[in-house]
Amino acid sequence: MRNAEATRERIMEAALDEFSAYGIAGARVDRIAKNAGCNKNLIYVYFENKETLFTTVLERHLTRVYEEIVFTPEDLAGYAKRVFDWAMTNPQIVRLMSWYSLERKEDTLSERASVRDKKIKAIMDAQNEGLVGKTFTPGFLLTAIMALATAWTPTHPFGPSHDPNAVNFPTETREAIAKAVRLIAKGE
Repeated sequence: MRNAEATRERIMEAALDEFSAYGIAGARVDRIAKNAGCNKNLIYVYFENKETLFTTVLERHLTRVYEEIVFTPEDLAGYAKRVFDWAMTNPQIVRLMSWYSLERKEDTLSERASVRDKKIKAIMDAQNEGLVGKTFTPGFLLTAIMALATAWTPTHPFGPSHDPNAVNFPTETREAIAKAVRLIAKGE
């Protein structure tokens, strides 16, 4: 059983590299198997198909993200800084999420939807307690935070091209994002 777990782990690591580089459509099971040092058939035994393998890899890393980045509705600027730091140090996962957004017809990740809904509810509660302004809907606020916090990752179409020097000054960029989020969260 231990060998099977190690092989499954190698497949997941190779799949992360492959999917983040090529997406679902461009990824090749042959390359994943070669890079994992296993037989291609084992991938189908463990994961059924390429799409299931992609979803498994993405869900695994998103679960880790949900555990690592504490959501603080009373301090949305602090949350934005933590997302920025995470996104800048995990470009492979950000690319994986970009491929998912580009290639999937609908969001089928139930845990992702559940976490999103909890965050939206927490923002709504913070608004009702007067901790966050009510100018913007909770969904808009969460979207704005995520867009700002991830805008300077290599796969984002605007941050790196419109403000290429920002990545050379991560502390200043992080603080600018936090300031923007504070202003948006105030809702004035």
